[in-house]
Amino acid sequence: MRFRRDASLDTGQVQDRRGAGGGGGLGGLGGLGGPSGLGGKAIGGGAGAIVVVVVIVAIAVLGRGGQNAFQLGTNPSGQLGQAGGQGDLAASCKTGEDANQRDDCRIVAVVNSVQGYWSGAVRSYQEADTVFFEGGVSTACGSASSAVGPFYCPADGQIYIDLGFYDELQERFGARGGAFAEAYVIAHEYGHHVQNLLGTNARVGRESGPTSGSVRLELQADCYAGIWAYHAVDGNLIEELTPGDIADGLDAAAVIGDDRIQETSGGRVDPESWTHGSSEQRQRWFSIGYQSGDPTACDTFGAASL
Repeated sequence: MRFRRDASLDTGQVQDRRGAGGGGGLGGLGGLGGPSGLGGKAIGGGAGAIVVVVVIVAIAVLGRGGQNAFQLGTNPSGQLGQAGGQGDLAASCKTGEDANQRDDCRIVAVVNSVQGYWSGAVRSYQEADTVFFEGGVSTACGSASSAVGPFYCPADGQIYIDLGFYDELQERFGARGGAFAEAYVIAHEYGHHVQNLLGTNARVGRESGPTSGSVRLELQADCYAGIWAYHAVDGNLIEELTPGDIADGLDAAAVIGDDRIQETSGGRVDPESWTHGSSEQRQRWFSIGYQSGDPTACDTFGAASL
């Protein structure tokens, strides 16, 4: 994935809270899902040591009675921090060339690109900030440790990510990594933001299983990530996506499938406990989005087969 060197970056879509400290508690994990509500071109509006906590947006209940957070969780334990001060993103991340050179600037560019697409595809789209943090962070959904991975909090409409997660994705889960694998994670989280704007997530309970509402919700977010990838080079930020980039994204989707996480954690594969979908399902729905470029193709709730 390569960015246009002279493209301008908007760091106003990213909050840098790295370097924070503090403590807090993380609540239990649950499941969630719902119908897509799509129509026309404009859309109106892991694994712990004992308990498998799925990566790429499990649905967690954080803190005390807060709204559900869509989370890339790996382990619900760990110490939590409070929001810290702003970083130097505005000074360091100005152009696409900066995105080609720096990891954090690359994520800024991906955020800009993803929101650039959805602002034209979703009627009355509301931008969602991405928040960089280290260790832990306080959100409107409660306090969260970086151990839970990237997540979306519908209560404040923001995506949260400790950029160290990308190292864990390779070292712990065996992904081969790459710039587009990182972009896939961000695009998936913004898929949950789109679902929140549409009211999709609010219409599903906390069930599990290979065809459950929570799995359908996660697969739809994967499909939405593929939709963005289809349109990514249409904007003024991304110059090129190669077949190798897409392969890296599919690899990332595979390693955080429920079945793969259960296998790598040493447990048995138990489809009835799934909340995100298998590796094959996640790859399939990302591919459906990427090959069609049409958000209406992402109707996982109406699909007879996942």
